[in-house]
Amino acid sequence: MIFRYILLSSILFLPGLSVAQKVDIYQRPFQEERSRDYNALHYRIELTFDLDRKYFSGTNQITLTALKNNFSACKLDAEELKVTGISMSGSKGLNFNQDDAGLIVDLGHEYNYGDTVIFTVEYYAEDPKTGLYFVDGSSDNPQMVVTDSWPNRARHWFPCYDYPNVKSTQEIIIHADPDLKVLSNGRLVGVKADHGTGLKTWYWSQEKPHCTYLSMLAIGPFEVIEDSLGDLPVNYWVYRENIEDARWAFAKTPYMIAFFNELYGYEYPWAKYDQVISPKMGGGAEATSATILGQGLIHNRRAEQDFSAQQIIAHEIAHQWWGDLITLRTWSHAWLNESFATYSDYLYTRYDKGEDDGAYDLHRKKEQYLREARDKYIRPIVFNRYDHPAENFDSHSYPKGAIVLHMLRDVLGDDLFFRCLAYFLHKHAFQSVETYDFMTAIKEVTGQNLDWFFEQFIYRPGHVVFQVKADWDENRKMLLMDIGQVQDTTKGVPFAYRMPVKIGIRTSEGNLTQKLWLDERNEKFEFELVEKPFMVRFDEGNRLLKEWTFEKDTRELLYQLKEDDVIGRSWAAAELVKHGGNEDVVKALEESARTDSYWLVRQASLEALDKVAPGERTALYKKMAGDPDSRVRITSIRLLGKSTDKNLVDFFKKMYKDDDSYLVQAKALRSIGRCGGPGDISFLEVAREADAPRDVIKIAAQWAISKIQKQTIPN
Repeated sequence: MIFRYILLSSILFLPGLSVAQKVDIYQRPFQEERSRDYNALHYRIELTFDLDRKYFSGTNQITLTALKNNFSACKLDAEELKVTGISMSGSKGLNFNQDDAGLIVDLGHEYNYGDTVIFTVEYYAEDPKTGLYFVDGSSDNPQMVVTDSWPNRARHWFPCYDYPNVKSTQEIIIHADPDLKVLSNGRLVGVKADHGTGLKTWYWSQEKPHCTYLSMLAIGPFEVIEDSLGDLPVNYWVYRENIEDARWAFAKTPYMIAFFNELYGYEYPWAKYDQVISPKMGGGAEATSATILGQGLIHNRRAEQDFSAQQIIAHEIAHQWWGDLITLRTWSHAWLNESFATYSDYLYTRYDKGEDDGAYDLHRKKEQYLREARDKYIRPIVFNRYDHPAENFDSHSYPKGAIVLHMLRDVLGDDLFFRCLAYFLHKHAFQSVETYDFMTAIKEVTGQNLDWFFEQFIYRPGHVVFQVKADWDENRKMLLMDIGQVQDTTKGVPFAYRMPVKIGIRTSEGNLTQKLWLDERNEKFEFELVEKPFMVRFDEGNRLLKEWTFEKDTRELLYQLKEDDVIGRSWAAAELVKHGGNEDVVKALEESARTDSYWLVRQASLEALDKVAPGERTALYKKMAGDPDSRVRITSIRLLGKSTDKNLVDFFKKMYKDDDSYLVQAKALRSIGRCGGPGDISFLEVAREADAPRDVIKIAAQWAISKIQKQTIPN
């Protein structure tokens, strides 16, 4: 077979597509890296806790070095803390001034550059409102203390330099009720009873430097499940009633750590790894050598299909490298923490669950970013306008940056990409970094200058929008492709992106793939073939962060629905909606819904069927309500519920009683609300009392009751 491509330059320009911007993020204030005149080297924090009074008191001995001559005053971050005295060893107390934002210490002496200064701050706090939480006991959790120092809330439980461009070591010594256990960063030096006070002392030492927002503390009647990866202690701190579920929920933790050890060529860098559950956390928050996870992530095995926490667990473990070992230097570079951790959880998903689940996860991440871009705003990934650091932790810093890393991997190739990551980690271990450091690491490893890549994907907003056309010239035996970039450039989006793209071509002689480099607003390519291809695939492998249109005829889409990868097959199902409800389309979608090997394609085929032949597939939807994957069952029940057919109520009640998915049960109840009547309210009232994670059954039952009641109220 002859296969070649010819690049034809063109001056055709296509109109850009507009992006809705509902939030003007450029009205946010400009932020720059915080300046300082000292380096904080070490904190020795010793605190006594009274959980009933919601009170703690103690000291923080601070060791620092001066970064200028005539250094005589030190400014610390401290909020909701009442300082009672400051002193140096062997000297009288130091003068200080405290306001709502911080603490200024008069050192009583002028120090020169490089001099070491050590002083101790005595302080107390009563029930702080953030950073450290005194949690009342309830039916869901015991009485406890837990911190959340991110992004700048360590200052609410110890005075410190609370900004990520400085890393320090620390000791945390906690005196608490002997019935409680205490977790913090680093190595457990010891636990001992104090017979004089009746308290127990826990001594933790974080001996490798980290940022203050990664400091953590948890105090409560925890049960500790011990695990390990070789010599590395791996423990799970949970409530007594969670022990059995926690054992299997956290069982893959050592396996995940081992995966990242090998993947990134840097052995886990900390003394241990703990995971502790908290009622003050929704998902997870990394801390050095420990992660705080929401208590709702522990559930029974039945709920795993609906509420799996495995990807969250993997994401937070990845932060032990990306965010803890190397840390963003300023909050503008949030992607160095979150994009790398998000890409890591994709890599783990693909490794653990296979190619199809990995492809879907990457697709889901793209859609998450695109929703934010369409509905809220676009911004550069590295962005220095925010009121609060948390504003930079959005779908640009998480999924968009992860997809950009995936594209960078495609540019470099697997070997060089992972060499760059390992080199970057080793070069900057225990340091704060910015994007320029990563760019430099790539140059040092590969010799390649990829400034152009970072300029368009990291330092500028938006994403490419393609308009793709493919035509077959039978006389010349040529496939003609026109690839236009039509993104709206009015908000700083690049006029034309430079990037590689893979074109996949299927013919009777096999599968052909050609990698092209794009760098113009519109480009034409010709491929000489012996026959018209069955399918032309733009961006084979789904590597690009893009929006695109690619109009295809029915014949090609029907072929793609059966023969492409999972993302291409699901896309083909959605595209077939444009071709109406002709017999071939309906038949193909029905077959795909029943027989495709992957749930996403079965689900997409059902959704497409509902659009091309609405209300005509009750038998199929009922059959697919028995699909092995709960997500397909949910879609089937939702489509049945749209019919408002009262004859389906008994079917929905049976689904509620028999299905083992909480979310399927909830969807069945909502469908009863759409199709049922007043006589079904008693059934819903009983269902409303059922226990389920996140109260999904209770919420669905109440919604259904309200829906029926509104329908029966006379006008």
